[in-house]
Amino acid sequence: MKYMGSKARIAKEILPIILKDRKPEQYYVEPFCGGCNMIDKVANPRIANDIHPQLIALLKALSDGWEPPREISEEQYIDCKKNQNKYDPVYVGYVGFCLSYSGKWWGGYARDKAGKRNYGLEAYKNLLNQQPLLKDIEFHNRNYYDLDIPHNSIIYCDPPYFGTTKYKNSFDNDKFWCWCERQVKIGNRVFVSEYQAPNTWRCVWQKEITSSLTQDTGSKKAIERLFTL
Repeated sequence: MKYMGSKARIAKEILPIILKDRKPEQYYVEPFCGGCNMIDKVANPRIANDIHPQLIALLKALSDGWEPPREISEEQYIDCKKNQNKYDPVYVGYVGFCLSYSGKWWGGYARDKAGKRNYGLEAYKNLLNQQPLLKDIEFHNRNYYDLDIPHNSIIYCDPPYFGTTKYKNSFDNDKFWCWCERQVKIGNRVFVSEYQAPNTWRCVWQKEITSSLTQDTGSKKAIERLFTL
């Protein structure tokens, strides 16, 4: 699933690090699952959580076999954006994320200047390819700090990066890092993707990545890092 900030391009590099010492039946948990482009490559048992209700509604529906529409016109996109309450949350999640530029929630109807790419059909095919990989994931729609996490889990966090696009209304980075440290203290293993971290956290992987933002802001290069404690 195309999603802003997706780790799909680097999953094959960082998942071996995260899963290196995973035990049989040990839970893998993502409190910020986004488009599930990491967790869809991990074996069960898995827990995926996100604060966005329409996103989780879409992912749950896909895991249960829902088939998205093959085409969404710009007029349908605009109407859904303006009148979200009259549509099913699953459909709103699909249109708002998958038909938007770079997978950003209502980030503008996806199209190319030449008019050669069919983004609607691409989104449809991408989700059908991902669908079987979502089977039997345990989905939740909560704040990360309200999520019930089994003891001795591996937790991978991909939170809103400090100084970038906000998470819903706001995101308290200090509170987040304190929560991560508590998880380690109670016996879980925690990995975090970010550009920077508190000094007590160790960087175990890094790479320069070009990230797409919006149609207006273009793209930028930054050093993606993976931290653990």
